[in-house]
Amino acid sequence: MKVVVAEPYLLPHRDLLISKAPPGTEFSWSEQDLSGVEVYIGSVFTAEMAASADRLRLVQVAGAGTNGVDFSALPADALCANTFHHGASIGEYVVAALILLARRIPEQDRALRDGRWLSPKLPGGLPQPSTLDGRTVGFVGFGHIGVSAWRFLRELGMRAVAVTGSGKADPVAYGLDWLGATDRLTDLLAESDAVVVSAPLNEQTTGMIGAAELAAMKPSAILVNVGRGPLIDERALYEALRDDVIAGAAIDVWYRYPGVDGQAKPSVFPFQDLGNVLMTPHVSGVTSDTFRARIGDIAENLRRLSQGEALLNVVSP
Repeated sequence: MKVVVAEPYLLPHRDLLISKAPPGTEFSWSEQDLSGVEVYIGSVFTAEMAASADRLRLVQVAGAGTNGVDFSALPADALCANTFHHGASIGEYVVAALILLARRIPEQDRALRDGRWLSPKLPGGLPQPSTLDGRTVGFVGFGHIGVSAWRFLRELGMRAVAVTGSGKADPVAYGLDWLGATDRLTDLLAESDAVVVSAPLNEQTTGMIGAAELAAMKPSAILVNVGRGPLIDERALYEALRDDVIAGAAIDVWYRYPGVDGQAKPSVFPFQDLGNVLMTPHVSGVTSDTFRARIGDIAENLRRLSQGEALLNVVSP
């Protein structure tokens, strides 16, 4: 079975994937001509790539998102599958981001590099911050990411509320104060001291948090987006942060992404000029733990494909 691996995140774990793959698997570690290739492992699959994929049976995305796959271009008998295992890594990121922003550590760091001490005991210093203990975190989306983040934040003494697309999960089972459908989004935003956005991106959720929703938040609230950038209106988010409508935001998912040269401004708005923003390049789930676990799923799908068995995590168009 010929397999092309075009996912850079898997390169550090090349030997592990080879060791777990079924006997007879031939790996190529660069995206070239896909003729004769049965499995393509990567996050992007286009119609141009499909033109040479004469034996393709599986597009295996090495993550959760399949928005880079042109499903209409897949051969009739080819499947697409994804994998997860990023919950704990993103949960750690959420905790770190909330603590950094609640304690205003990025501002203190930048100031001290210029010789300015923003200590609360000095003139012009920042006010004394509060801890997260007893504060409310609101989860917009409560799947793998939300559940994992809540497991950590609960240990810090926070309370939690959540909204999901269906609103059907049992709040008592998760130790939440309440869980509702997205028609309670404004209630959640108004009640929360921190908001963690991890909902899936689709036609219904695009722009679900706009200017009105941001205005409903507490002026002291912090927002963390680890879902997808367009879940939050780009202009509205920038203006809310610029005008101190909310206290701060950690943004790991963006509105524009780079090409192969790794160069691109993540937004048309200058978020980088704002002192209350923590900016990261979509790395909240990127740990060796995440990708070593994902290799387990990928190798299992290679085995199942070779044996004619049903695959894990098949994604419909």
